[in-house]
Amino acid sequence: MKYTTLPKTDIKVSKICLGTMTWGNQNTQDEGFAQMDLALDKGVNFFDVAELYPVPATAETYAETERIIGNWFEKTGNRDKVVLASKIAGPGDYTAHIRTNGFSKDALNDAVNNSLKRLKTDYLDLYQLHWPERDTNMFGVRDYTHNPNDKWDDNFNEILHNLDDIIKSGKIRQVGISNEKAWGTMRYLEESKTNNLPRMITIQNAYSLINRVFEGDMAEIAMREEIGLLAYSPMAFGVLSGKYIKGTAADNARLKLFPRFARYSSDKATEATKRYMKIAEDNNMTLAQMSLAFVTDRPFMTSNIIGATSLEQLNENIDSANITLSDEILKAINEVHAEIPNPAP
Repeated sequence: MKYTTLPKTDIKVSKICLGTMTWGNQNTQDEGFAQMDLALDKGVNFFDVAELYPVPATAETYAETERIIGNWFEKTGNRDKVVLASKIAGPGDYTAHIRTNGFSKDALNDAVNNSLKRLKTDYLDLYQLHWPERDTNMFGVRDYTHNPNDKWDDNFNEILHNLDDIIKSGKIRQVGISNEKAWGTMRYLEESKTNNLPRMITIQNAYSLINRVFEGDMAEIAMREEIGLLAYSPMAFGVLSGKYIKGTAADNARLKLFPRFARYSSDKATEATKRYMKIAEDNNMTLAQMSLAFVTDRPFMTSNIIGATSLEQLNENIDSANITLSDEILKAINEVHAEIPNPAP
């Protein structure tokens, strides 16, 4: 396994991060336990969760993933071996069953305290805001359209002050953002610099062969401001395994169970995926290995969040950390990207 540190800290993390959002829905507790055992054995020391997991989020399954991880910590005593990240749910109809007061002081305290109880730990190494409160383009919406009726008030400073209080209490060590845009990222960094407030050190956004939107303004921010990307959906909901094209997807595959998650399934995305598959096969590797190796090796990448529903998938995904793509393969990838750029934003 390869390791790095969370930006501007001495917290050592594996370049592969274990994603957990299927546990409690697509995967049972026992399967989640087995995945954590295997990941830790293979050198993965970084786990990412969120209070709303598993996905799709429902009131019936709310926070089940955190409970599974907490039960594993209780059973194994492995909390000190894991760098643990979680998130407060963003606002909206999708999460109204959790709370409706956004990232207010009460909301942040409620979210952190309850996550700690479920996870059976005294602290979180990284705590993230799952998505912005304001109206902006995210989750596959390509372009920003301003909403003049957006009722959001600029509260970056207030949020950082409230997070500062929680950090000082010892309940969280570092903070990060997720599904954020260039403007929001810079506003958080500006408030931190100007007012000596906690600094967002990571950003968790989608990034894959068929979604390289991060390489625009966000990549420059990541490099110049030292805010590391934690890439989610590097396999594009499993599309970049090739299993949907080949017709080999298991019955519990994400897009079979939840076909409404069509973010990565457009005609253009499928065409690009077929071309990436040929590059991989021509170079004696699986599309999954090539897709993950590409993401892990980007200069702005802190850790690549992989997920799996089987131990076989998990093994392959973790082992991708040991693959370095040649200049010839990268050239071929970029030729496809130039012709079919970001078909699944």
